[in-house]
Amino acid sequence: MALRIGNRDARWLWLQAQGLSETPTGPLDLPETIRRLGFVQLDTIQNVTRAHHHILWSRNQNYREPMLDKMLGEDRAVFEHFTHDASVLPMEFYPMWQRQFRRLGEKVAGHISFQKAVKEIDREQILSRIAQEGPLSTHAFDTRVEGKKQMWDRPPHKRVLDQLWYAGELATSHRENFAKYYDLAERVIPSHHRETTHEDSTQIDWLCRNALDRLAFGSLGDIQRFWGAVDAKEVKFWSQGVGDLVAVKLQSHDGIWRDALAAPDIEERLASVPAPTGRLRIINPFDPIVRDRNRLLALFGFAYRNEMFVPAAQRQWGYYVYPILEGDRFVGRMEIKADRLESRLRVTQFWPEPGVSWSAARLARLAAELTRLARLIGVVNVLWECRRA
Repeated sequence: MALRIGNRDARWLWLQAQGLSETPTGPLDLPETIRRLGFVQLDTIQNVTRAHHHILWSRNQNYREPMLDKMLGEDRAVFEHFTHDASVLPMEFYPMWQRQFRRLGEKVAGHISFQKAVKEIDREQILSRIAQEGPLSTHAFDTRVEGKKQMWDRPPHKRVLDQLWYAGELATSHRENFAKYYDLAERVIPSHHRETTHEDSTQIDWLCRNALDRLAFGSLGDIQRFWGAVDAKEVKFWSQGVGDLVAVKLQSHDGIWRDALAAPDIEERLASVPAPTGRLRIINPFDPIVRDRNRLLALFGFAYRNEMFVPAAQRQWGYYVYPILEGDRFVGRMEIKADRLESRLRVTQFWPEPGVSWSAARLARLAAELTRLARLIGVVNVLWECRRA
């Protein structure tokens, strides 16, 4: 019989796996935090603070914004590449990312836009300049988009830089004001990581096992989507060839039971999973706890979507809306924005979840978290521009 995991336990397991069970205080071990998550998604939008900083701060509020940049650009403790999106990963994962370089490098090289780009600027020109001049950003090159520019158009040199980066020939040396600087991979990645190689089957096994470990439980699709580095057929074939996966019945928030797989140590996890802290948290829209909207809805009954690319008139909520997590449930959402010139954090919209009573005590916990978030970004005041409840 499949092991049955009730909804409360499923929520607790998922929060623990994602580092959100504990109160986000105490000594900060940033490499271990990133290792536990598997990767941290990067995002350019600095609505309050950029997503990667917010995600790490949510796990330990002793985190400060320059720390990740130092890990990437100075310590070489992480490398930057593409999971489901641009992300940083622990440097020790690099040998297991070799096939992803090949997969994405070949995919991008097959795009018509890349094939047009290399007619204007040769890849060897770019590699030669970087070899001679050191790390360069896209601003060091001067090719231009011809004709009417579309939203996702890129100049030819950017197309070629990115293909070399996807293929692993170039690596992110560092970032300045979030601008990426490209360098030769051999000058960024320590040689023992570059020179360690594994068969594709070993890499696929590692990717699938480590995805399931960080999910605690999930479907084959959940495993495939975690890194975005294996395809559905590969995950299915992998699952048929390993004998220590645990079949489980998983209860959704609405009481429906669904089939899933769990990590081999799931019974030990169930026996020891702690109740999540009652600390109220403001969660970033790109946080991994909310990235899979179907999983989020099934476990928590929380319907959420990121509407920043939705036309304003079609938005149900707002441009950059933060879910509010308390214990093991989402109790609301809010739109907030930093105003650094005026040294304040503005609360522009606030939506309690249906059935959640926003008592004075709960509002006080939210106010305390807003104050902590303001402290992270170095502003003094929190200004409510809407009703609190």
